[in-house]
Amino acid sequence: MSMKAHEDQDAFADSGRSDRFEPEFESILVADDEPAILQNIALVLEAEGYRVLTACDGFEALTALESQSVELILADIAMPRMNGYQLYERVRQNPHWLTIPFMFLTARTLDSDIRYGKELGIDDYLTKPIQPEDLLASVQGKIRRARQLRQLVSQPAASGIPAGRPLIVGQLRIEPGQHQVWFAEEQVRLSAREFTLLEHLARRADQVVGPQELIQITHGLETDHVEAGSLLRPLIRSLRRKLGYPAGDTGCIINIRSVGYRLVPPNRL
Repeated sequence: MSMKAHEDQDAFADSGRSDRFEPEFESILVADDEPAILQNIALVLEAEGYRVLTACDGFEALTALESQSVELILADIAMPRMNGYQLYERVRQNPHWLTIPFMFLTARTLDSDIRYGKELGIDDYLTKPIQPEDLLASVQGKIRRARQLRQLVSQPAASGIPAGRPLIVGQLRIEPGQHQVWFAEEQVRLSAREFTLLEHLARRADQVVGPQELIQITHGLETDHVEAGSLLRPLIRSLRRKLGYPAGDTGCIINIRSVGYRLVPPNRL
């Protein structure tokens, strides 16, 4: 590595130091196939007090996740063997990793790329090059938000139904502890995010739940009504189809225009 590269790394790390936030040694997983960028990011985060795990691609990132707990994942998109999109999907399929904030840091700056990342439900989409203070601000905010979400999920449900017991709404039966769903005695295979959405609606059955509340539960995002609605619609459509309702049929998940969604006691048609 050239002297100029070393100087750039030192300057990048020094500019990221701040006394405004004490992270309590959270672990962050960073995945990028460019060693210089990986090292630069690690220097900035470590200077702020974080413990950093690094991976050169999605496969290495999954291996790290299986052996160590992390509070946030920061990944490039264009990586060999397993890219950032594929890594994100694998992470979100595991219920144990569902609440870990997942951010992209990528050189892909086209509006279509950013839009696709948001449609996937990514927690933040950052583009290279990035100022250290902007990176740290996003990381700190996402970790803080994840803590709030975990506290929210750990609180007793408003419906008064114990978290470990089955939720029964009409012919819909949900086993939170087993992460399983049955509809009219037939098991329904759902992704971790779809399960979280359905469980939350079931605990608030016959009540209208706003998209911003649902997106905070499913994605860990605090956003406006418009963006929350756009992120939620694909998830709602997928959930309806998996419950057996044909395209165009809202089924048991009713859309209350400009307000939110309501789960009504479902029956097999």
